[in-house]
Amino acid sequence: MTHVRQQIRERVATNVTGLTTTGSRVYQSRVYNLEAANLPGLLIYSNDETSERSSIGLLADQDLERTLDLVIEGYASTASNLEDVLDLIAEEVETAVAADPTCNGLSKDLFLSGTSISLTGEGDSPAGVLALTFQVSYRTTTTAPGTAL
Repeated sequence: MTHVRQQIRERVATNVTGLTTTGSRVYQSRVYNLEAANLPGLLIYSNDETSERSSIGLLADQDLERTLDLVIEGYASTASNLEDVLDLIAEEVETAVAADPTCNGLSKDLFLSGTSISLTGEGDSPAGVLALTFQVSYRTTTTAPGTAL
């Protein structure tokens, strides 16, 4: 079985695959090299995660309440309206992710906790990246991190 963190990433990737702007150009890695043919596209990865002992349940001392920062980066390169393209990507991604806040039962909650946008005019054409950070709350036991509670 895979870690619940990976299962959440995979579920979110499924939820954002096929969006109008980014299509099937969705990659589960923060180090994927996006060439022009992959744009606009999305990268999905886990960032930081914190855990604390749960105070809920019969075996609370073995349960972990986890909070994961899941990042979806949207990349685009265009000659005009770059910020508009990034905002369109944000709207599509936010809507798709919000439609499944429990990641098919893997998480207790998921919400957008931050957005950052970077633009550059260097290179052949302007390029930009949009980073959407989602906070995901989920529970596991200390002995079964591959099973969501």
